[in-house]
Amino acid sequence: MKLSFETLRAISLGAVEVEKTEKGVSFYRFTKEQRELYKKRSTSFYNKSFSASGVKFRFRTDSTKLGISGTTASGSSRKYFSFDLFIDGEKKESYDNFSAITDNPANDGEYLRGPFEKEFDLGEGEKEVLLYCPWSAQVIFSEVTVSDGAFVEPVKPEKKMLVFGDSITQGYDAAYACNSYISRLARALNVEEYNKAIGGEVFWPELAATAEPFKPDLITVAYGTNDWSKSKSWEEFESNCKGFYENLSRNYSDVPIFAISPIWRKNYKMEKPCGDFHNVHKLFLEIEKEIPNMTVICGWEFVPQDSAYFRDAVLHPNDAGFAFYADALFDQLKKYL
Repeated sequence: MKLSFETLRAISLGAVEVEKTEKGVSFYRFTKEQRELYKKRSTSFYNKSFSASGVKFRFRTDSTKLGISGTTASGSSRKYFSFDLFIDGEKKESYDNFSAITDNPANDGEYLRGPFEKEFDLGEGEKEVLLYCPWSAQVIFSEVTVSDGAFVEPVKPEKKMLVFGDSITQGYDAAYACNSYISRLARALNVEEYNKAIGGEVFWPELAATAEPFKPDLITVAYGTNDWSKSKSWEEFESNCKGFYENLSRNYSDVPIFAISPIWRKNYKMEKPCGDFHNVHKLFLEIEKEIPNMTVICGWEFVPQDSAYFRDAVLHPNDAGFAFYADALFDQLKKYL
């Protein structure tokens, strides 16, 4: 039984817009206004705005199967992707384009994107289904099917988490979408994740000035590592960072904003115009004094400072590194939520 467009929209999480065209059904994590801003800002960032990071299907059903088909396209600089299936809170299976080749996909591996088709076995009885879409790719669904006559009932978390960040928050370099730190955190908090992260991004005040079509219950922000490595001057970094938090707080003055300072990176001792890498955290603490609803959380020790926990051995955590990140951030957020 093919699910209707209305049903797909009802069971989806993390999408601010859902669109049906001749090609199929697309789920957008950025609003049209935000996508247009990125179109003017950067072709690479615009392309990444179409990735399905944070997009999921969650529903109760008595179906014995779940079928998905469609096509994947570029949504990041990585070619590997996965769809991850959970049943009643436990991971059961993944559909991906790399596990037949390796269990540790390389950043530049030759993995195929394009048409896909997969049928998951859900087993007998009533259950809750959670399907993660890829953080790394754009997805257009041609069909989503369940057993004939099965019921499908949306499951929506009560609270919404708005998420900003760079590549690490978009999902780089989790092999499986469900293993990124923000996916793990959303499960632990049982919140709906709206992921606005873009690989390579820095604090961009214009993005923070845009409004979402919903009111979040909490906001996390995890920029800084690219700002430190890319900014031409400390004044540029300080201005962008302060402007971002001012705009964000102006839009959501009564929503807690958690500013996560960067995790360890192997090359943090590089000489940069912004000086010492730890200046990023110090700047956040200074801005916190001026933003009443902003709380700074130090991320420096979230991931073991060992290249073994980073897929590229330098910057982007692997699945094991993300597990440490998520657990550490959850422990910190528990103090405030």
